[in-house]
Amino acid sequence: MDRIVPVMTPLITDRVLNRTTLHRQLLTHRLPLTVPEALRRLLGVQAQESNAPYLGLWTRLSGFRLDDLTAAREAREAVRGSTLRGTQHVHAADDYPWLRPLVAPVLLRGRQSAFGTRTVGLDLDELARRGAQLLSGRTMTRSRLRDELAPHFPGVPPEALGWSAQAVLAVVHPPPNGCWRRGGATPFALAEEYLGTPMHDRPDPARLVRRYLAAFGPATVADMQSFSGVRGLSEVVDGMGLRRYRGASGAELFDLPDAPLADADTPAPVRLLPDFDNLMVAYADRRRVMSDAVRAKVCVGAMIAATVLVDGRVRASWTIRLRRDEAVLEITPLEPLSRTDRDAVHAEAAALLEFAAPDVDGRRLHFHD
Repeated sequence: MDRIVPVMTPLITDRVLNRTTLHRQLLTHRLPLTVPEALRRLLGVQAQESNAPYLGLWTRLSGFRLDDLTAAREAREAVRGSTLRGTQHVHAADDYPWLRPLVAPVLLRGRQSAFGTRTVGLDLDELARRGAQLLSGRTMTRSRLRDELAPHFPGVPPEALGWSAQAVLAVVHPPPNGCWRRGGATPFALAEEYLGTPMHDRPDPARLVRRYLAAFGPATVADMQSFSGVRGLSEVVDGMGLRRYRGASGAELFDLPDAPLADADTPAPVRLLPDFDNLMVAYADRRRVMSDAVRAKVCVGAMIAATVLVDGRVRASWTIRLRRDEAVLEITPLEPLSRTDRDAVHAEAAALLEFAAPDVDGRRLHFHD
């Protein structure tokens, strides 16, 4: 539960909170950053779907091309793996060694929830040792690793072995897996070998708090924990000397001492965000970017729809269908849009369609009423 703070704590209005969030998320204007620079600023981008990181970076960076993220991953400047909330993200390569050990308990909780009853008695330390031996100097798919682990752990369901190994080992998924329009079997490589650097043996949760606030603040402790999956951050935050604000609801918001707030009048251009974009899942309380009624339409079960920001708030959702000779982008308003707003959404959506399907003649854009 968010802590209620005294009235003498400075109040931050909903409008300033919204504009500050958008500014830190590179959504008030596109910046000419490299892929690693952007990933560091954003603390990574969601990568549950292969195309999402590309679309999320395009909407935030000027001059971003489809090849840029692929090239960064091939150069091992960016890396894909399970981290925040136990889900797939693409991070700057130098962020993974400190972040992955910090979220290790999150992955272990997820493993226990999914496979705990099917793996009673499984020695996770032995699984990690065997898995590391098998992966040393090699890249293997989850199914291949599962099959090679199975003889060493008789009686354990093979599928549970493959997923459990992903939880107990710091692994990354080399390209082309997870690149633009590329799916298929997930390859595993030991992160330390792939990146050529050891994982941190003393992960620092205060580092996570600082990086989160730089990308998403001001925010509550509940927001930080919801975004990362890491527990026990209240005690960490209390010892960091952070700036404190009172939100419109009375909740206590934290921020970096030297981090400026955006002006309430900062323009917020239309932006299209992909499925599972971190802006949509970065907060326990998401009212800074959408109403509760809109959230019920956007966040359905484990799914997070692709969204359209109009004046800094979610006002529509969108989908895209890419085929060899056809690309169709459809927009569904979730709240009434003025003619001016519809025109601005149409222009931004057309630009995204051209980015995603540059060589397709049959590009079509459709607005649902």
